[in-house]
Amino acid sequence: MITTCIFDAYGTLFDVASAARALGDTRPDFAPHWQRVATTWRLKQLQYTWLRRITNQHKDFWAVTQDGLDFALEESGLDDGDLRDALLALYWELAAYGEVPAMLSSLKSAGYNTGILSNGSPDMLDGAVSSAALSDVLDAVISVEDIKVYKPDMAVYQMVLDRFQCNADQVLFVSSNGWDVAGSSAFGFNTLWVNRAGEPIDRLDNGPRWVASDLTGIPALLEGLK
Repeated sequence: MITTCIFDAYGTLFDVASAARALGDTRPDFAPHWQRVATTWRLKQLQYTWLRRITNQHKDFWAVTQDGLDFALEESGLDDGDLRDALLALYWELAAYGEVPAMLSSLKSAGYNTGILSNGSPDMLDGAVSSAALSDVLDAVISVEDIKVYKPDMAVYQMVLDRFQCNADQVLFVSSNGWDVAGSSAFGFNTLWVNRAGEPIDRLDNGPRWVASDLTGIPALLEGLK
């Protein structure tokens, strides 16, 4: 029986493109560039976590986030310190997807444990959770900085079991990242892939148990399992 619902943060609960989009809406000079910058920024951010895990050269997620942005800005020919500072400031206030507050509130009302398991640094996660007013509907915000290893290392998923004193099959893990779903499925979690973009399932050994276009239906899904 599932008792604990754990969510990836960036791209799952929080819209990682919202920082660049917001600046594109207010700065005409950045408007033609924001989508490319947002896409490359996210891609390099993820790639750097994987490479740092493989090479055992850990840097916290805020440093990795800055490195990814610097690559993205240079790729787009944008050498603007003020623009860089503005984008980084907005990253601390990423917007939550619209369905997130009500969905988490429903899970709490139904008696589930709720939490975040993220590559994000504690300060970054605290900023995002506070900005989105989600503190009251989350029991735990777990950062990989406690062990300084990035997902999808199996030690990261073990942190959930240690925090909630539960078994892997009692956990629903939700992520928008196919590689994260594959890793957590291999660990033994029940998994749901949030496929907002309608992409194909990754060709990996461990796929999601469920796929959804957003997070709205999770409370009803779990209710149907009882």
